[in-house]
Amino acid sequence: MKIGILGGGQLGRMLIQEALKYDDEFYTLDPASDAPCHNISYFTKGSFNDYETVLAFGKDKDVVTIEIEHVNADALAKLENQGIKVVPNSNIIKTIQQKILQKQFYKAHDIPSPEFEVMDGSSDEINMPLPFVQKMNTGGYDGKGVQVIRTAEDMKNLWVEDSVIEKLVDIDKELSVIVARNENGETRTFPVTEMVADPKLNLLDFNICPVLLSEDIEAQIDAITEKFLNAIQSPGLFAIELFLDKEGKVWVNETAPRLHNSGHQSQEGNANSQFEQMYRVVKNLPLADTDAIIYSGMLNLVGAEGYSGKVVYEGMEEVLKLPETYIHLYGKTETKPGRKMGHINVLAESREELMEKLVMVKGMVRVIAKR
Repeated sequence: MKIGILGGGQLGRMLIQEALKYDDEFYTLDPASDAPCHNISYFTKGSFNDYETVLAFGKDKDVVTIEIEHVNADALAKLENQGIKVVPNSNIIKTIQQKILQKQFYKAHDIPSPEFEVMDGSSDEINMPLPFVQKMNTGGYDGKGVQVIRTAEDMKNLWVEDSVIEKLVDIDKELSVIVARNENGETRTFPVTEMVADPKLNLLDFNICPVLLSEDIEAQIDAITEKFLNAIQSPGLFAIELFLDKEGKVWVNETAPRLHNSGHQSQEGNANSQFEQMYRVVKNLPLADTDAIIYSGMLNLVGAEGYSGKVVYEGMEEVLKLPETYIHLYGKTETKPGRKMGHINVLAESREELMEKLVMVKGMVRVIAKR
């Protein structure tokens, strides 16, 4: 089968790496000639945002999928009309890639998400009391396109463009749940993970699984996933990012219609990884067992502050000596501050041991550049 992927980044790379044990041809489209997928797929350099480029790329594929949501959904809709299978479908991609439509989708389907209002270019119309969160309608990812407005003084930093103004949640924990659905309507849900963010970069620092949650919180998350899977009417793999507030209420922050950073620990920590699951969704195969088999965690390898250029990984040899510790590099040759260059997965017998190992490994390795 000819499988086309819009985007040639690390998510596509890890999907292809997992799927190489099967018999398919993988084609990727990315604007960067040295994208992580360029040397492990049939690679096309081009914009996944350009209508004609996406149309030309997808016309001879059996199925087209994505590893980034900021793609030309109109071109995907045209491909669907021409009989090409698109996973997830163009309609849900278009809904999720626009924060305004995404929030309206949650409201329409009674999926709990923080109270919001739409701002279409003028701060005069904002009724939400301070503090609040502003999310740009399109283009945001990895913390970009999101800011907290806490004071009247902060209002001068408001982006005057289409955006969602959202009530600030008093967050106790940030959680993620990855769900999958194939064309036959079969669904599977990965165990919930907890995301611990780097407050400076607003990037995921650690991801840990499983999470000890009360029956009530688990029931809230189960209800959210069921409503979401019933509402999407599309095959796909989706990462639903959640807030648990300090009163024990679960809210949907946002959803990614693709593989996600919060599922990387599943490579070694679960019976099957999110990448195996995504492959099965794309092929409409029976979905994989997702059970956690041990405590697992992930830490991102990001470019250190003050370093740009050819990447050097300090401390890797020491990390390689550690048991139940797994390095995954993304094939990016150039580093810059805050750029995701890889991740390390760690296994442990308890949450306490896992956190100790993650903190230790984080202190052992640095992503710098050649002088």
